[in-house]
Amino acid sequence: MEFKRQNDFNSLRIIDLGYIDYEQAWKYQTDIHQQLIEQKRNNPSAFELTHCLILCEHPHVYTLGKSGKEENLVIDSENLASINASFHKINRGGDITYHGPGQLVAYPILDLDKLFTDVHRYVRTLEECIIKVLEQFKLNAERIEGLTGVWLDKESKMPRKICAIGVHLSRWVSLHGLAFNVNSDLNYFNHIIPCGISSKEKTVSSLEKELGYKVNMEDVKNLFTKYFLELFELKEYSL
Repeated sequence: MEFKRQNDFNSLRIIDLGYIDYEQAWKYQTDIHQQLIEQKRNNPSAFELTHCLILCEHPHVYTLGKSGKEENLVIDSENLASINASFHKINRGGDITYHGPGQLVAYPILDLDKLFTDVHRYVRTLEECIIKVLEQFKLNAERIEGLTGVWLDKESKMPRKICAIGVHLSRWVSLHGLAFNVNSDLNYFNHIIPCGISSKEKTVSSLEKELGYKVNMEDVKNLFTKYFLELFELKEYSL
């Protein structure tokens, strides 16, 4: 795919793919990722492609990071079809996670050479975007030391994870991203040990479950992109 070039290193192209199959979205984001890497490799002083933020929702799918354990998928492959789900091994960090309808998935493809070369800061900034969104719904979300993602009631006996994060970097260009449970069917988490964390220790939640009503996904996307632009100090680029 071909993308418009421009000279502003702080511009972000926001692409909403809507409801899309995981493999299609994977190909889409990796094509953009490779374009950025190739341009950096061939002519790093003339980097002109914009950063990208891809937003989407997926049909039911489980993905396993390169450091994950396949036994954390607790439904066998033969029964995946019975719940209309698929399974993919991918090259992000982290363990197993779930994507599905009602979940906001965000894939930032950023050249961190143009922003900051700090993986820890990058992940913390992604978390902060979601924390700020949740503040708008009067929910106090936090981080748990040593565990990536965004959590509710972290001091309780059963903290609830509402957003998972898993990233991959190549030549400081980011891939993969986050999954924010907005109106997700949480029953699908019963078929995995999310991020390798036992449900006896911690559980998962969604915005719908916390508020008691379905939330307009477009409202959530607008809030998320607002804070993403602010926190990464970017501006939206449009044709």
